[in-house]
Amino acid sequence: MTTVLIAGASIAGPALAYWLDRYGFEVTVVEKSAAVRGGGYAIDIRGTARDVVDRMGLLPQLRKAHVDTQRISFVDADGALIAAIQPESITGGTEGLDLEVRRGDLADALYLPIQDKVEFIFGDSIAQLDDRGDSVDVVFDSGIRRTFDLVIGADGLHSNVRRLVFGPEEEFHSYQGYAFAGFTLANDFGLSHEGVSWNVAGRAAVLYAHEPSDPVHGFLTFRVDEPPYDAFRDPEAQRELVAATFPDPGWQVPRLVAAMREADDLFFDVVSQIHMPTWSRGRVGLVGDAAYATSFMSGQGSSVSLVGAYVLAGELATHADHAEAFAAYEERIRTFVEDNQALVEVGKQVVAPGTQEALDARNTELRAASMTGDEGREANSSLVLPDYRPVSAAKG
Repeated sequence: MTTVLIAGASIAGPALAYWLDRYGFEVTVVEKSAAVRGGGYAIDIRGTARDVVDRMGLLPQLRKAHVDTQRISFVDADGALIAAIQPESITGGTEGLDLEVRRGDLADALYLPIQDKVEFIFGDSIAQLDDRGDSVDVVFDSGIRRTFDLVIGADGLHSNVRRLVFGPEEEFHSYQGYAFAGFTLANDFGLSHEGVSWNVAGRAAVLYAHEPSDPVHGFLTFRVDEPPYDAFRDPEAQRELVAATFPDPGWQVPRLVAAMREADDLFFDVVSQIHMPTWSRGRVGLVGDAAYATSFMSGQGSSVSLVGAYVLAGELATHADHAEAFAAYEERIRTFVEDNQALVEVGKQVVAPGTQEALDARNTELRAASMTGDEGREANSSLVLPDYRPVSAAKG
């Protein structure tokens, strides 16, 4: 039986583990966190990705967890309403069909069906990898040594597996010109199942609400020519940079800045993608954000991860040779991945247009209700899922 080590237990990792276990592989998942992480902002599952969770039997559970955002309102620098539209006009989703769930709810849904079937190692990470040609020797941070037939990095944008096998992140990192801070704050705004976005050129302050009793998610996004590397190493520098970028007295901006300064769940990063010429080397492969992060401005990161996990597992199950399987996986979904990565340009123009001219053009479209989401709809449904008939997984 083929043994597979998957690094990462967020979205792509458990989805891949589910399908590999179903096809008869012996699967181990290592996750540096102490448990599957709960909570989080809502993410969309649409198009081809919805077909994946349907085939996993997760639709009933995810429908119950559906956040169901009803509208997105856009306001100007003074807080005056520009327009309020349905989310599907931006995302390219299909009302009543697509799913919007908290990240933690999706992670739980993926984990529960396999928690007793797949070996999970929490609170640990991969320290060393040695691909010996016929197997991969792994040393964990804890000092444990194991050998696996294959290793798959599903450990996100800043993938440790990618760094160990393919080289520094800088070689594959495509900075998209924006940084952001995300955090939660009390819902004292009377918001429910909606988002509100304040904009000036190159900057956005957003409130995003689920249930009225839930905390509100705040986002402060801003255009910056070069990645603020110094801030990555210093949380206080992150807070100072964001606060200095949003000195505005209008709308709820001061409240958001104050909440950002006090938040114990502040998440700061840049808007970026991963572009790689190949997603495998020897017996090590990558899936999800580790291989082809689309960025949050594409709105498709989790959906592309779900599709990638399904296809990678299917190709490994239907090819006797892992190299052939990795090649087939890339050939099958690379165009789908690139189509969805391209949506970041649409996202930039909706979330935080970089110039006053671009902001005026977006606002004109909003007022005319001329946004259709067609580009996103075409991308998120551009791949028809193959049906896999696996050969025996008892191969090395």
